[in-house]
Amino acid sequence: MQLKKTYINGIGCISTQKTFDTVFLEEAVHNHDENVLKIVPPIYKDFISPAAARRMAKGVKNGIVASAIAMKDANIENVDAIITGTGLGCIEDSEKFLKNILDNNEEFLTPTSFIQSTHNTVGAQIALLQQCKGYNFTYVNGAVSFESALIDAKMQIEEDEAQSVLVGGVDENGDYTTALFKLSGRIKPDNQQPYNLLDSDTSGAVYGEGASFFVLENERKKTTYAEILDVTILNTLEENEVEAETLSFLKANNLEISDIDALVLGFDGNVDFENYYRNLGENSFANTPQLYYKHLSGEYDTASAFALWMAAKVLKTQEIPEIIKVNSVEKLAYKTILLYNQLNGKNHSFTLISK
Repeated sequence: MQLKKTYINGIGCISTQKTFDTVFLEEAVHNHDENVLKIVPPIYKDFISPAAARRMAKGVKNGIVASAIAMKDANIENVDAIITGTGLGCIEDSEKFLKNILDNNEEFLTPTSFIQSTHNTVGAQIALLQQCKGYNFTYVNGAVSFESALIDAKMQIEEDEAQSVLVGGVDENGDYTTALFKLSGRIKPDNQQPYNLLDSDTSGAVYGEGASFFVLENERKKTTYAEILDVTILNTLEENEVEAETLSFLKANNLEISDIDALVLGFDGNVDFENYYRNLGENSFANTPQLYYKHLSGEYDTASAFALWMAAKVLKTQEIPEIIKVNSVEKLAYKTILLYNQLNGKNHSFTLISK
């Protein structure tokens, strides 16, 4: 049996940049002063009734809008499956519920925040709005939550279990969680501007939030951005193993280093783990165009979904905006792109897409 191919036929992205109603990143702003980036909100009432929107968590609203944009982009009304990846789920509602427990001495609690705080709320709300009764699954797996969803979606399409799948990565920031992340050193301390990622000498990351959704189908269409060739995840890797692992991943797909037209790296400004990216960028891929994105999106568990959105746009527009370049290497055409991401030395992922 011939496995079906997986094509990205529609994309939608709500992020800490204006990534809707734009061609690509022409309105993107490189922020040097904030260590936690906030979402640039779309006009929610164009997508969700104000009455419904009031009761929805940030992540749910952004997920609904991003998925609606992706569906419209792909010119389809419904999909066979909805698969979501999220690291922290609807963390704001979780915070609200826990705060209520403390404030009310564990009495007279309304369950609303608790019900809406579960990680699968986003996928469920999208399904309700679309009346999609198909396969609906949410992966919560740290920094590879989105890749886990992507692998599932790809398998569904390859095995002809589904013709079209809506897959996305969603995370939101909550005030209390953000404060804890600062305490634990996961987010860079306040007042340490400028927050530059490429020449950072401090630990911790610049944080963000966002929702990126993709319509994957088994047919190539006019709207096709790219084909997803392969996705793989590894829990632990040593810094000196990344290069060999990357090469064997390429080899498994019958590719050489010279076949890669751009390498997308997850630099997040955390000096303790930069070598994972440096080792790749400065050695094997020294002559390959290299891109980064977390200075625009911030670091969060599903930031790699923003990276895939960006890479798909590069293949479609055949241009690399200055704002995302790590080096000045250029190519005449961009056909195959490799994405590599990890968070704090764990949860490594490789994604390979081609035009």
